[in-house]
Amino acid sequence: MKVIACCATLAAALPSWSQYKSAQGLAFNGEEENTRQAIFESNVAKIVEENLKGNSYWLEVTKYSHMTNEEFRVLIKGTKAVQFTGESTSHVLSGEAPAESKDWRDVDGVVTPVKDQGSCGSCWAFSAAETLESHLAIATGKAAPKLSPQQIVDCAPNPQSCGGTGGCDGSTQPLAFDYTKTAGITTEASYSYTARTGTCTQSKIKPVAYNSGYTVTKTNDYTELMDAAQKGPVAISIAAGGFTFQFYGGGVLTNCNDYVMDHAVQLVGYGTDSGKDYWLVRNSWGNWGEGGYIRMQRYGEGKEPCGTDASPQDGDACSGDTTARTYCGECGILSSSSYPTGMTAASELETTADIDCTTAVCESQCTCSLDKCASQIASCLADANCAKSQDCALQCPCSDNSCILKCAASAPSLKALPVAKCINSNCGSVLV
Repeated sequence: MKVIACCATLAAALPSWSQYKSAQGLAFNGEEENTRQAIFESNVAKIVEENLKGNSYWLEVTKYSHMTNEEFRVLIKGTKAVQFTGESTSHVLSGEAPAESKDWRDVDGVVTPVKDQGSCGSCWAFSAAETLESHLAIATGKAAPKLSPQQIVDCAPNPQSCGGTGGCDGSTQPLAFDYTKTAGITTEASYSYTARTGTCTQSKIKPVAYNSGYTVTKTNDYTELMDAAQKGPVAISIAAGGFTFQFYGGGVLTNCNDYVMDHAVQLVGYGTDSGKDYWLVRNSWGNWGEGGYIRMQRYGEGKEPCGTDASPQDGDACSGDTTARTYCGECGILSSSSYPTGMTAASELETTADIDCTTAVCESQCTCSLDKCASQIASCLADANCAKSQDCALQCPCSDNSCILKCAASAPSLKALPVAKCINSNCGSVLV
């Protein structure tokens, strides 16, 4: 009788169906009303049952409580663990012992407020944009601006269908970082979020930051992820389709037992609570969990649980890749991790006014170029790779095409093409 009374007390503490609908702004007609109410009440019963187990976490009614778990999994699906690598670099261990605990929210300006991706499978874009924000703040020492996930959703290419077909159908954070290293990224105010896959609108892109590259940690390497977290927040992928994730309310999540990668988030730190080590993870589901965050158990080097993702086409691979994957960590948290490198604010990049032609090997050609091709050069210098190529080219002997081609190959950028065309047509015959 005591157990029954306890269950009744726990259930009474949760909202009723009508209260839930009102809070979520939901309305259903006819049979759909009955169906959704039955699903809701079944979920509430499971929440009560789970909370009676005395776990280190607790569940609660969330905005997903009128959905079956199958519907929830479809809704959140937005990433597959990283198979696209592009021109990434490997994480190099610092050799220093990690701090006992880390919470990047404690450093002013590094972590922006929690966001909400809505019903679009754009978690990969949010994870990437948030991590670009954080590393920009760390690099500049200034509070991070809110960057645009929508620019990444609309514009980041995904030719091999890695993590989905792109946009709201999913992609990966390295693809996002590979895109922003040449295109840069603008603010949320300039390119606002619509929760839909749209057409890439260049007129909205006014870059405020660039990354020169990105680093990927080894899959299932606890030590590398801990070391990466010392540098700043990390873009990570997890399995978030389970029942406990759907209704997570707080505490340290344990025994997830799910390794099907389907969600991208941001690791912002780690710590210990009542003797239980945890990872601190920022989600993009708005007001969910612990103020938009979840803590997940951290077991330690050589102690992390592992499991198999037997359906990588749904959660782990590029198009056509059906090879099963083994992932480790709570909810596969060690599956794939990456972060941008070489973050630079656009305002700190060189402008055409900063170029001193007297230092160039071909002074007269440089002067002509700045006069005839100023706008093309300015556009180039706003791009980190293109700027590197131009710096290199200025050191080449006059009209040494092989040297100039090597510069272009070392830091390729499509934005260098208009510069080359303009200079060739207007200043190609001008020599010192």
